[in-house]
Amino acid sequence: LLNTHFDEWKSLVEFRHFKALKTDNHLENLDVAFIEGALSSPKQEAEVIKIRDNAKYVVAIGACAVTGMPSASRNSFTPKEIDEKIKFYMSHFDYSQKVKRLDEVIKVDDKVEGCPMSVEMFTEVLGKYLKLFNVA
Repeated sequence: LLNTHFDEWKSLVEFRHFKALKTDNHLENLDVAFIEGALSSPKQEAEVIKIRDNAKYVVAIGACAVTGMPSASRNSFTPKEIDEKIKFYMSHFDYSQKVKRLDEVIKVDDKVEGCPMSVEMFTEVLGKYLKLFNVA
C-alpha cells in the first residue's frame, strides 16, 4: 500500500515516527498515530501509552492490534501446554503473561481490521483524518 501511495501521501502526511522510512523519529505532538501489532511486553505497553499521551487520535492497524490474534492464542495455553521452550522465551524476553490487543491498554479511536489489513478500510480511515485536519 505504501509502495503504491507514498508519493501521493508524502505531500499530505508528515510521517513523524516511521522506523522503516526514517532514522529521526519523534512521538510528540501527533495528530493521528497508526499502531500495528499486539502487545506482548511491558515495554510495548509503555510505548503505546506514550504514543497515546502524545496523539489526538489512535488507529489500531491489523488483526493483531485489533483482536490480539494470532499472537494472543498463547493466552489460552494451559499450564500443561507451556513447555520449557515457552517458559524460556517468557523469561528471557520480558514477555507479559498475557498478550493484549491495543484497546486493552489505551483508548483507540478507529480500527482497521484484517491480516493483512484491509486496504479499503485503511484508505477510508486515512481519508477521514485528512478531512478532519483539512488536508484533503
